[in-house]
Amino acid sequence: MRVVIAGAGSVGRSIARELLSHDHEVMLVDRNPLAMRVAQVPEADWLLADACELSSLQDADVETADVVVGATGDDKVNLVFSLLCKTEFGVPRTVARVNNPKNEWMFDGSWGVDVAVSTPRIMTAMVEEAVAVGDLVPIFTFRQSGSDILEITLPRDSPLIGTRVGQIDWLADTALSTIVRDGRPIVPSDDDTLEGHDELLIVTGAGVDRAKLQRLLTGQA
Repeated sequence: MRVVIAGAGSVGRSIARELLSHDHEVMLVDRNPLAMRVAQVPEADWLLADACELSSLQDADVETADVVVGATGDDKVNLVFSLLCKTEFGVPRTVARVNNPKNEWMFDGSWGVDVAVSTPRIMTAMVEEAVAVGDLVPIFTFRQSGSDILEITLPRDSPLIGTRVGQIDWLADTALSTIVRDGRPIVPSDDDTLEGHDELLIVTGAGVDRAKLQRLLTGQA
């Protein structure tokens, strides 16, 4: 997979290193000469250019990218980069970093953003997840489809304790993705039995009633 990342700061470089470790092809684009720390990610391709300019994106061969990532610290840049890549070059997948939560409403399909990643929102979710047993916590939203990834730690008095996954009458457009037990992820089968303090990752479609899902999982609204 070929990935073009706008923004060669600490966030962009960290993403690049992770992708390279999984054998993906990566290019980093930044207009700031001080960001050209090529020695820190020597396996990546580097381009000193403005990611909001069409000529720069042509030089980066964005049309051959499978995914682009707007990882700069400027929300305007990430939005314009995503929009140009999607509308002018037809990039299949765009991911954009949201720096200011007040701007989150703009990071959707109308600006060419397929997936918006808001660090403040993720950190908030992690805090809530750490302190709330028995509460559904939204972890991630897919902007294009409206689907959500939710997390819940099953309380020990959940009516589902001891129940096999295949026996649960799940809500429509709801899928149990992962069970985390004792720090170990389990891909659930119909024969797996739920236990107290299991962490469940659940994917839900847009419009799923979370109150009903909460009652199903805990017996309480």
